Amino acid sequence: MRIDRRTFLKGAAGLTAATCLTGAAGVTGYQYATHIETTWLSVEHLQVPIKNLPASLEGFKIVQLSDIHLHPFTQIEFVKEVVTAANQLQPDLVALTGDFVLETADSIFELAPVLADLNPRHGIFAVLGNHDIWTDDRTVRAGLEAAGLTVLRNEGVALGIGKGQFYVAGVDDGWSGRPDLALALDGHPGDVPTLLLAHEPDLADRFAVDRRVSLQLSGHTHGGQVRLPGKGPLVLPRLGHKYEMGLYRVADMWVYTNRGVGVIGPPIRFNCRPEVTEITLVGA
Repeated sequence: MRIDRRTFLKGAAGLTAATCLTGAAGVTGYQYATHIETTWLSVEHLQVPIKNLPASLEGFKIVQLSDIHLHPFTQIEFVKEVVTAANQLQPDLVALTGDFVLETADSIFELAPVLADLNPRHGIFAVLGNHDIWTDDRTVRAGLEAAGLTVLRNEGVALGIGKGQFYVAGVDDGWSGRPDLALALDGHPGDVPTLLLAHEPDLADRFAVDRRVSLQLSGHTHGGQVRLPGKGPLVLPRLGHKYEMGLYRVADMWVYTNRGVGVIGPPIRFNCRPEVTEITLVGA
């Protein structure tokens, strides 16, 4: 997520000034935003109704993680806590929606083995984000695949779940890559539910035209990182302005935008906690 840093810093400074009164616990607003909320993990639970969902997929659980941005702000100890929380949900599938690193592509070789400890029944699937490309997409992909994680870059795979089928597709980053939904769905077997991983949520307007896609999972926005009550996010990135956080309906397709695990600089969160998402599929 590359944003106008001056705008973010100006807004963050205003937030700090507005909240820097010391509370009963002796914690200032600045301390809260920089040292408490950035690692105060929230586990979100939602059900998403899917048309023509096979009986064998009723109650299928997808756990989504996004925007880890390992180093210099997000540390591996916090990621380990996130993985533990995700595993406790006993997922059927894990979706990783990009931006694994922030400044150094080689951070993936520390991160990927930790992500490999995720234990879904039917696999871990990942797409790359803009920061992964800006640092070195080949290195990031190589690190993920060396740890046994499946990276989908304009690719898809059909999964057999009991007597039913489920298609998982992933597209390249929309900001700095070349997303190609048609190519990602090239092996689509027909009338089966489709999960699409796409780093930037606002690509949903383009992808919802293809009625084969049931649910798009995205990240990228961090929910804005700083959300003022009554005003919302101070700053949002390119391709993250329409579907900034949470669940939306776009034509016949659902899109969910995860607030992410990590942060970019300045490393603060306010009213926008880091997130693990549990998505349960149910028949429409």
